[in-house]
Amino acid sequence: MLLAITDWLWSYVLIAALLMVGLRFTLGSRVAQLRLFRRALSVLSDIEWRGSDRGISSFQALVVSIAGRVGGGNIAGVAVAITLGGPGALFWMWLIALLGMATSLFECALAQLYKRRDGSDTFRGGPAYMMRYGLGWRILPIIYSVLLMTTIGFGFNAVQSYVVTTSIESAFGVPPLVSGLVMTSAMAVILFGGIRRLAFFAEVVVPIMVVGYLLIALMVLALNASAIPQALGLIFTSAFGLEQAVGGGIAAAITQGARRGLFSNEAGLGTVPNVAAAADVPHPVTQGLVQSLSVFIDTIVLCTATALIILLSSVYQPDAQGVQGVILTQMAVAEHLGAIGEPIVSIVLVLFATTTIAYNSFLGENSIAYFGKAGGRPVLIFRVSVLALIAWASVQDLSTVFGFADLTMALLALVNLLALWALYPVAMRLMSQFEDQVNAGESPRFGVDQLPDQTLDLESWPPQQTH
Repeated sequence: MLLAITDWLWSYVLIAALLMVGLRFTLGSRVAQLRLFRRALSVLSDIEWRGSDRGISSFQALVVSIAGRVGGGNIAGVAVAITLGGPGALFWMWLIALLGMATSLFECALAQLYKRRDGSDTFRGGPAYMMRYGLGWRILPIIYSVLLMTTIGFGFNAVQSYVVTTSIESAFGVPPLVSGLVMTSAMAVILFGGIRRLAFFAEVVVPIMVVGYLLIALMVLALNASAIPQALGLIFTSAFGLEQAVGGGIAAAITQGARRGLFSNEAGLGTVPNVAAAADVPHPVTQGLVQSLSVFIDTIVLCTATALIILLSSVYQPDAQGVQGVILTQMAVAEHLGAIGEPIVSIVLVLFATTTIAYNSFLGENSIAYFGKAGGRPVLIFRVSVLALIAWASVQDLSTVFGFADLTMALLALVNLLALWALYPVAMRLMSQFEDQVNAGESPRFGVDQLPDQTLDLESWPPQQTH
């Protein structure tokens, strides 16, 4: 029953919703995610807005979101998508990502607009705040916050823990319980440091792990340069059901591409806006542009790298059974680079998953903060529960947990997409006001009085307190 509901939501409802919202923001903004791509890159070098005692920097918010987006989905998730949906699933991951760049741009800009002080040294924000202060909704913000804590704080962390311990066991022969306990101890240090420690950790680790993984991919591509056109051709023909021997045809390709694409880049899920709201920036759209980059890096760059590593090897066989998930990726790298390949992928995955678990846990805490519990016993209980779950999940069969996470992720996305659809007029006015200043040669700055015909429940920006 649970599987049937999940498949129905993903096969019909969620894919349509993602495409509708993504297309609306893409067309309404005249493809801002691509038009303003160079400006998004330039924002990162802006020396005036690198964070302050009011919030983390724009770059830190970017790397924290990449830390969350780049994880098991880029290594194991792509392999699962190809196994179940064929190589064509990658094409639909690309499409979801290109539209998702626009969705992420505006959901993060709106999160900045409606963020609130939580009484500490950081801002809090996200879809729940957008629904409450932007739309005046009361019930759906509560539902979203509960789904966020359940899906991200618990479900996704369990999946990450299982993927990592399985990878380590395959690469190094370390029992899952041992690696699970080590990971639990490391995560305890990070989780109890809050968003600033996570931001510092991500700022150092994320660039290293992303560049490192790309170097591995480039080595593989260089060794198989002549076969790349054939692999890309297979992706396109399989995407439209022209290669029925690989995967389950066009329906499976679309479903798996959309499902694993959303799991990987989270555009439209409403998770990244929780982090984007914590940044101290001069204009909401500024952070939105930066966050759209993380979708590009996650899916267009890293997921493509993983897919080509797999498709350029002989490990992937369309009709073969048994070799799936992260093991498929590890064996493919081992074929290309020799015996050292599998341990390298495992080490990279550990870094990816560590930052992702920390990021997921921050999102869980943010859902608690919406209820006015930014610290104290509720957060302590949540952190201890997450640590216990990481240790427990390392030795479990997580098929049921993954299925439950898929269901709650679909519901989470639908609630967020509904709010984004309703806030579309405000988002377009934000973008118009931002571009008017850019075209006038000004450095964009935002004030509430600069947004015409709006009904914002804000006295000033940035805001001073949560409630």
